[in-house]
Amino acid sequence: MTTAPGHPYGVPPMPERSIPALRAAIAAHAPELLADFEANWRAKVADTYDIGAAPAFLARWWGEYALARNPELDRHVRDLEERAARSADPDKAKALLEEAAEIHQHVSGLGPGE
Repeated sequence: MTTAPGHPYGVPPMPERSIPALRAAIAAHAPELLADFEANWRAKVADTYDIGAAPAFLARWWGEYALARNPELDRHVRDLEERAARSADPDKAKALLEEAAEIHQHVSGLGPGE
């Protein structure tokens, strides 16, 4: 993953909120997501001709990219989710998942340039 000079913590800024701009950002900064992004695009929008699905597609992948562009945060969230899945304590698992959900919600709300 490349980073944008001058951006906090070396994390590239979020792109313009459009599918082409998001695809370009994924290709440049999180290429490991690109095959899944394109397969999901074909399955949900392109092959079905359902342009009504485009906003939900953009919302999902906006959040995916927002995490993937920051490997440290992405690892932290995945760790929270994995620990919750392994936990035998329902209260502990719930707390871990709530923390992960808060992070997902925060990054999904980021705007272009953030």
